Amino acid sequence: MEYAVGRAGRIIAARLFEGEDLYESIESIARREAVKSAAVLITGGFRKARVVVGPKQETPKIVGDFRDFSGPGEVLGVGTIYCDKEGPKLHIHTAIGKGEQAVVGCPRGGAGTFLVMEVTIIEIEGVEAGRRSDENVGLNLLRFC
Repeated sequence: MEYAVGRAGRIIAARLFEGEDLYESIESIARREAVKSAAVLITGGFRKARVVVGPKQETPKIVGDFRDFSGPGEVLGVGTIYCDKEGPKLHIHTAIGKGEQAVVGCPRGGAGTFLVMEVTIIEIEGVEAGRRSDENVGLNLLRFC
């Protein structure tokens, strides 16, 4: 296990509108506000999303098992922002539902907002961390400096 202790910094509240992409929107806020580490909460709706629901393959490298969600539907999620060499990167897991359909996982490859998405970003100060590529698993993983 690795860990670091920080403290809450700024709290950023945002509203995304119909069709806006979750990742692009949150990462652009983080770049603009120079957020390097944060916790992220979302509440709202997805129009569509491509969601990793677990590994399809674990060796030699992890390959995600994807599901497509076609909304509109409800979503709530919790995640983090840490930087890699290109800047802030969002990692979020969500529960998405519409009627009897429910999908839990990590939305990737386009997560479009339905009507409104409320976003809360809680900056973490005093933690030196970032995402670095792990060639053994094929993912960018959190590392503490």
